[in-house]
Amino acid sequence: MMFSFAKKQKPWLLDCLLIPLGSLLFAVSVSVFAAPNEIAPGGFTGLATLLNYLLQTPIGSVTMILNVPVILWAMCVIGYKLVIKTIGALFLGSFLIDLLPVWVPPYEGDRLLAAIFAGVLEGLGLALIFLRGGTTGGTVLIARLLSGRFPHVSMGKLLFVIDFVVIAISSVVYRSLESGLYALIVVFVSTKVMDAVLYGLDVGVGKMMFIISDHNEEIAEQILRTKGRGVTFLYAKGAYSKRERTVLFCAVRKFEMPQIRQLVRKIDERAFLIIGEAGQISGEGFQPEVKQDKTFRQLLQKRRK
Repeated sequence: MMFSFAKKQKPWLLDCLLIPLGSLLFAVSVSVFAAPNEIAPGGFTGLATLLNYLLQTPIGSVTMILNVPVILWAMCVIGYKLVIKTIGALFLGSFLIDLLPVWVPPYEGDRLLAAIFAGVLEGLGLALIFLRGGTTGGTVLIARLLSGRFPHVSMGKLLFVIDFVVIAISSVVYRSLESGLYALIVVFVSTKVMDAVLYGLDVGVGKMMFIISDHNEEIAEQILRTKGRGVTFLYAKGAYSKRERTVLFCAVRKFEMPQIRQLVRKIDERAFLIIGEAGQISGEGFQPEVKQDKTFRQLLQKRRK
């Protein structure tokens, strides 16, 4: 009984831990590194940063106001379930952005270091919030809505495209091409960090191995036993020889490929190998699909029905 209760409460505990932590990291990225160095790395927060520079308006409060139409749109498209976490992350992040300058002094050193650290912290913060099914609103939420329609495009790439317009505007407002270039660094770094957390560090670098040998049974057994990788027998027929035989197919991580190739050569030096890139491998033994993306698409499908 106690175990069942704890199991039910675990997701809520993770929400209460990761969403505030992600919001804090995002707020530090904006108020400590980006805004003090005249860097507006896209999004509604970037627009609020530009307004702060022009009119001295509070970044967090303006971000909240700008997000109202998007939140209403999201509620119409996906309902209130996902938006609740987004509102929580947005409110907490905006509150911390305005509050942190009182406690934490801004970093006013090397602007390149500021851009890099802003990108790392932003990517980590957003990824933690995404993992719990929330967003920080604005263009991030727009990207999440678009990801439901374009699941083959990563969150980081969608954000990069959407934020580019804000970055271009920032160069005009700050009257400095460098500000826009530093903002691009922030977006690039945050994109890489975010995708690494959400999709795994080895995303896009998997390998597909096709093995043709007279010792397929022994090779398959060795791969299964020593490397723990699944092997599939594909039944084929040679166009020239008309000979029926089996082809081994194995999906592996990049670092495992040389080991398995060496294993194959040790058993059969004359084995025919075809090794290619696998754009993405998900499933048992590899990086699982990010849970909130599936939930998001399911909510969109239900709303369309």
